[in-house]
Order: sequence, then structure tokens, then C-alpha cells
Amino acid sequence: MAEPPADGTRQRPATRRREREAGGARETRIKVSYNDDEHAIVKAAAERDRQATASWIGRVALDVAEEIVVPTPVNAKAVVGELIEARKQLKRIGVNYNQIAKVLNSEGEVPGPQMIAVHQALVSAICRLDEATLQVMRERKERG
Repeated sequence: MAEPPADGTRQRPATRRREREAGGARETRIKVSYNDDEHAIVKAAAERDRQATASWIGRVALDVAEEIVVPTPVNAKAVVGELIEARKQLKRIGVNYNQIAKVLNSEGEVPGPQMIAVHQALVSAICRLDEATLQVMRERKERG
């Protein structure tokens, strides 16, 4: 087991620093303030990436500023999930419509309740897709 340094200070676990850039030393400092909860979130994110907190903040801030990464709202996962589900539902309904068209094209008959059920499912899926799309558009407008 390694011995502690002679001066009595604790050694910190090795964390990765941001890479040096060709532009020279970084001399400009910016103070960032967080409450305890926010700091815990940022610190945990930095630890996941095995970076010092300040280095992680600097890298993420530059990535966003250079539009390498686009920040997404917290509820973006829910909106994307809704879009995925609406897409799946529309695909299933499309298969049903194709089956109905095949029957009708072969001069067969499709029961009225079946036609109504497929039509209602289609209208419902389109409404869900429209609402999710409008939500994405609203969020993009707020950012832009």
C-alpha cells in the first residue's frame, strides 16, 4: 500500500484534465456558482467522465458554444419517446390499411366496424404525432 506524502496532505485520485490547445495557456478565468444540488449534479457528471469538475465544465461549455453538442430540455426524452411510439403505431395502422386495401381491391368486403376502428386509430396516432412535433418545435423556438 502506498504511503501518504511526508507533508501530511492527502493524494487525490487522478482525474483527467482538458487537453491543451494550440492557442497557448488558458489565462482567462470565469467564476461559476452553483447551489449544493446543482454542484452535486455537475460533480457527478464530471466523475462519470473521469474529469475534474472545472475541466468538465470548461469542455462542456465549449462544446455547446461551438455547437458540437446541442443542449436538450429535461423532458426531451419523453417527447422523443412519444414520437417513437407514434411512429410505431402509425406503422402498424399502415399495415392494417394495406390489408384492407388488398381486400377491397380484390372486390372483397371489409366490415364497417373494422374500417371505423382502423380510421379512429389512425386519427389518434396522427394527433399524438402532431402534439409531439409541436412540442419539439416549441422547445427549439425557445432555444433559438
